[in-house]
Amino acid sequence: MSRGQMLPALRPEKFRGWAAGGLATAMVLFLLIPFIGLIWRTLTLDGDAALNEPSIFSSLILSLGTTAITVALIVLFGTPLAFFLARNQFPFKRLVTLLIDIPIVMPPVVAGLALLSAFGRRGLIGQTLANLDITITFTAAAVVLAQLFVSSPFYIRAAQSSFESLPREYEDAAAVDGADRWTTFWYVILPQSARALLAGLILSWARALGEFGATILFAGNLQGRTQTMPLLVYGALERDLRVTFITALILLGMAIAAFALTRWLAGVDDTDGDS
Repeated sequence: MSRGQMLPALRPEKFRGWAAGGLATAMVLFLLIPFIGLIWRTLTLDGDAALNEPSIFSSLILSLGTTAITVALIVLFGTPLAFFLARNQFPFKRLVTLLIDIPIVMPPVVAGLALLSAFGRRGLIGQTLANLDITITFTAAAVVLAQLFVSSPFYIRAAQSSFESLPREYEDAAAVDGADRWTTFWYVILPQSARALLAGLILSWARALGEFGATILFAGNLQGRTQTMPLLVYGALERDLRVTFITALILLGMAIAAFALTRWLAGVDDTDGDS
């Protein structure tokens, strides 16, 4: 085949490579420019961009406190659920798993309405709680429940996948040595799954930290009581852009740190698997 006959076959392939590279570059820029814009806008704001703003401090403390409680509840209740799903077969298991995962894709406003329907003063459970003089809505407890509802599936999914991937031989060997199921779980299964569980927990924490829609419907936006950092970003948008952008930048930094840590944990797991 002559050189002139080869060129028409090479040119379309080269063009497709350039086109794919251009589209990929455009997508990267689209995802990257908003982060650069946020940092630039924060650094170029007029006035003193002080971090000692009382509303920023109070919302930061509230966010860290409520997410810490949320994470503890996720571990306490989510770990047994994930292990049960990983080790047992029962009717409608797929349906149960689907229902557990739904908050991941549920619109935040719908999640807030669902929580109100359950725990509001006229809700399914809220009416009974109201008769006992227990109020959940527009309290810090409502913030925790909103965070728990939308973020726990991330941990449960990660924990279930990790438990399912462990060979049953570990448990069989422990049973032969006389270990009961609790001892086996605590000293054999948990250490083997620790990194995967931690990665799932960090993702859940990051999702809880950024929760907005369900919280504002179910808990309100009360400074010092229910105003977490995402709610402060929304509430301060029209009154103080300094507070808005500084809080947003803090949230972005926390999210990047959380994601980087999960990626590092995943990389450590891959390295251990290859070794």
